[in-house]
Amino acid sequence: EGVVVRERPVMMMSFSQCVMVVVLFARTVSGFTTLRQPMSMKVFDWKRREADESHLIRWDAQEFRVDNIRGAPGSHHRKMRKGRGIAAGKGASCGFGMRGQKSRSGRPARPGFEGGQTPLYRRLPKYVGRPTGPGHQNTIYSIVTLADLAACGDNDEVDHATLMDWGICTKKKRKLVKVVGARKEQTDGLTLPKGLTVKAHAFTASAQKAIEDNGGKCLLLHKNTNDVLPPAAAAAAKDDDDDKPQGDD
Repeated sequence: EGVVVRERPVMMMSFSQCVMVVVLFARTVSGFTTLRQPMSMKVFDWKRREADESHLIRWDAQEFRVDNIRGAPGSHHRKMRKGRGIAAGKGASCGFGMRGQKSRSGRPARPGFEGGQTPLYRRLPKYVGRPTGPGHQNTIYSIVTLADLAACGDNDEVDHATLMDWGICTKKKRKLVKVVGARKEQTDGLTLPKGLTVKAHAFTASAQKAIEDNGGKCLLLHKNTNDVLPPAAAAAAKDDDDDKPQGDD
């Protein structure tokens, strides 16, 4: 009579909880019994998704022409529309700010203007005979004088590289080489070797006459390949050089 028996409380689940347990159990069983499909990722870049990339499949088997060549998908953007509302970020002031010289219509300053200080094109020094801008026609040469050629021997075939190896002249500053006559004080007692063959990109009239009077030859070189030009091409190149202003360095 003194023993008290306690009853264990019964766990009760609602209908929704029972359904959830059944669904989880079914998914667990199906995961072990069935083969899972390989994972795939969808491309969310609409520009690549909608672009026609059929021409990129076999690019090595296709001949690229003007009518079928195209840029990579997404590399070209349409023109930005300004002043069409603040939602796009380029409305109202159109990205030029609210105040200031650069926000005004038209070109606020001329090209090269630096706010009043001396601009770069005026700060740089100017030299006579030197080009000051792109598109100039002034050809600048490294100089070899007749006084340098007087140190050679008879029947020698020389160019600037040969003279530099012999220690007669120094390293050239320019790519092209021109043979010019010596100064008046240097021509006194100057004797050129006989039968001298000189290779250069240009010759002055006085230098060419002095070399040829001693039985020598003046061979013109191509300005890009440094090959000896044939007589017809050399005459045409000489006529072109005579029409252009030239500077010596």
